[in-house]
Amino acid sequence: MKLPAATLGMAALAVAEVAMSNPSATGSISRAPFGVTPQGVPVEIYTLRNPLGMEVRIATYGGTVVSLTAPDREGHFTDVVLGFDSLDGYVKASPYFGAIIGRYGNRIAHGRFSLEGHSYQLATNNGPNSLHGGKVGFDKVVWTVAHSGLGSLGPQLILTYLSRDGEEGYPGNLSVTTTYTLLNDKNALQIEYSASTDKTTIVNLTHHSYFNLRGGEGDVLGYSLQIHADYFTPVDATLIPTGERRSVAGTPFDFRLLRFIGSRIGSADEQLKFGRGYDHNWITGVPRAGMGVRHYVRVNATVLDPVSGRVLQVSSSEPGLQFYSGNFLDGSLKGKGGRTYGFRSGFCLEPQHFPDSPNHPNFPSTVLKPGETYRSTLIYQLAVN
Repeated sequence: MKLPAATLGMAALAVAEVAMSNPSATGSISRAPFGVTPQGVPVEIYTLRNPLGMEVRIATYGGTVVSLTAPDREGHFTDVVLGFDSLDGYVKASPYFGAIIGRYGNRIAHGRFSLEGHSYQLATNNGPNSLHGGKVGFDKVVWTVAHSGLGSLGPQLILTYLSRDGEEGYPGNLSVTTTYTLLNDKNALQIEYSASTDKTTIVNLTHHSYFNLRGGEGDVLGYSLQIHADYFTPVDATLIPTGERRSVAGTPFDFRLLRFIGSRIGSADEQLKFGRGYDHNWITGVPRAGMGVRHYVRVNATVLDPVSGRVLQVSSSEPGLQFYSGNFLDGSLKGKGGRTYGFRSGFCLEPQHFPDSPNHPNFPSTVLKPGETYRSTLIYQLAVN
C-alpha cells in the first residue's frame, strides 16, 4: 500500500464563491444556518466538496468538522467522523468532536505554568489539570469567517478568532487563523493554523475529530495502526507526562509496524491502566528551532480498516502525535441519526506539541513571543486499500 505524499504550502486564495448546486472541476463551497448558541450568536455551517466527491462540513462553532465523507473499496461514500446532527449536541455534551483545540491542546499540570518570571493559573477542567484550553476553549467559541471560496488547491474556508488577554488565564491577545482546504487532487483535508500575540504566551493548537472508518459502526479495535515514532512520553496517573522519553520497543506502544489497535490494549501495563487504554503522546518529529521556523510536513500515522478498505493517513509539521482510543466514550452520547457512541467507537490522532510542555524545559517549546508567528500544518488523507 502506498499513499500519495502530503501536500505542502499555503493555498492561494480565490475571490469566487460557488454554490453546491454548481459543482466544477475545482470543487465547490456553500453555507447554511446551523442554529444559534445559548448566548444568541448565530452559527453557520460550510460545505466543501472536491471533484472526487469528498465532502466536509465545518461549523463556525468551534471550527468543528461536523462530517467528512470518504469512499470504501466499492466506491461508496460514508461519513467517517463522529458528531451530532445539530448545534445543540455540540453545545451541551460534545467531548471535543471535530473541534479546533486551543489555546493549549492537551493537558497542563494543575493548570499552572511560569513565563518570564510570572506565574499563571488556568482553569482546571480535567481532574487537577487544565485540558484543551480550559472550561471555554477554542472549541466552544464562534469563529469569524474571513474567507470562503476556491483556492488553487481546492475549496477553502478561513476562520479567525481573537483570544483576549487573560482568557481562561492565558496571557496576551492571541490572534488565530485556521485555514481548511479540501484538496482537489486527493481525498484530503488540510488544516493550517497561524497565530500571533502582543505578549509572551504559550500556544499549542490541534484538531480533535473522532474517526470511525465504518461510518460509526462498531468499535475501532480491529483497525490496524502504524505510528512513525520510536519514543513516547509516559504519564502519571493524571495523564501528565513525567518528562521521560521512553522507547516503544518491547511495549504495547510499539506501532512502528501495522498492528491492530486492540491487540495489546488490554495488556497489564501501567501506562495503559492510567489512560484506560491509549491516551498518550508519541514523538513523531524533531523540535522546531523557533516559532517562526516552519518544518516540513511528514507522515505521522496510518490507520487501515480491513472491512471497508478505508485508509487514513495523518501528516503534520508537529513534533508529537496524541493517539486516543476513545476510552471515555460510554454509550451515553446519542450522535448522528440517533446512533449511540459506545466504548472505543472512535479514535483520535491529534498532531501537536507535547502535553505540559511549559513545565518541561526538555520538551519542544510552546512559547510564542510578540513579533513571532506560530504555524502548524496537518493533513488527514483518506484512501482505499
